[in-house]
Amino acid sequence: MKKTVLFILMTLGAYARVISGQVPLVQTDLSASKGGDLLVSSQMIQNILHYQTWGELFVYLQVHWFRLLFAVILIGVIVVFAIHYLIIGAKVFNENCPCVLVYPLFQRVVHWIAALSFVLIIPTGLIMEFGKYLGGGEFVRISRHIHAIGTVIFIIVFIPLFYIWVRAMLLSFRDDTRWIYMLGGYLNKKHVKVPAGKFTFGQKMWFWMAILGGFVMIVTGAAMYFQNFDIALLSKLHLDQVDLLRISAITHNFVGMAILALFITHLYMSLFAIKGSLQSMITGFKSVHELKYLHHSYYRKLLTKGFISEDYEEDK
Repeated sequence: MKKTVLFILMTLGAYARVISGQVPLVQTDLSASKGGDLLVSSQMIQNILHYQTWGELFVYLQVHWFRLLFAVILIGVIVVFAIHYLIIGAKVFNENCPCVLVYPLFQRVVHWIAALSFVLIIPTGLIMEFGKYLGGGEFVRISRHIHAIGTVIFIIVFIPLFYIWVRAMLLSFRDDTRWIYMLGGYLNKKHVKVPAGKFTFGQKMWFWMAILGGFVMIVTGAAMYFQNFDIALLSKLHLDQVDLLRISAITHNFVGMAILALFITHLYMSLFAIKGSLQSMITGFKSVHELKYLHHSYYRKLLTKGFISEDYEEDK
């Protein structure tokens, strides 16, 4: 009874505001108020009528799957690497033997700027995904702004990141297939000579995910952030603006899952799996001992050119 009375009072209040002119009962002009203002147009009605095209899929994934998959990837990958660390442990190499400059200063600067962008983007992306469980509100709104700042930083560093490493990151069928077969030697407690160039297949995989996946994330993220713009291609593809937002959200989430998994992998390899790996990206130098085993093809190349010699003690 109380709910019924409250509903009647609220309804009467709403109509009173309509009659007084404070709130119009019907928006009579649904035409765009400015160029490209497609979200305030008759397309809103069309998207309701054609909801099953992309809307139904988006709502189903958003309600039932996105958060679940992100949680499984986040927890699952961390658990797998925790088990690896407990059973196999970190690879330790002789840091007292000769070292080789592998990463010049400019490459290191670009790498750390890109790293900063991912450190801002990925945690804030997860905060937005799980915002309802974190209380929402100002915390999630601030995270959204930080997410956008991280994206801008990545856009700035995107071209130099691609330019300085694209050649070294091209796939080598012989080395990379053997690296996959050996899983980079990471399932072996002993040092084994892994066929890899300056960058391993694992590093290449992360690079191309960051570049290609990052580009997709920029485009789809821009569509969701700015929301209201016109693209002539949409009409040719028989898509509406809201359809674009739905497709962008679906794509953004799935590519984000792949980036999350490889980002955690990259962190684990840098911080735990190879002792001193992080230091090499600070100083630019790697020990010849590490190159001999984890980057054996690159090691042989340096040896052939006379840049290094085998006259060093391997044992610590």
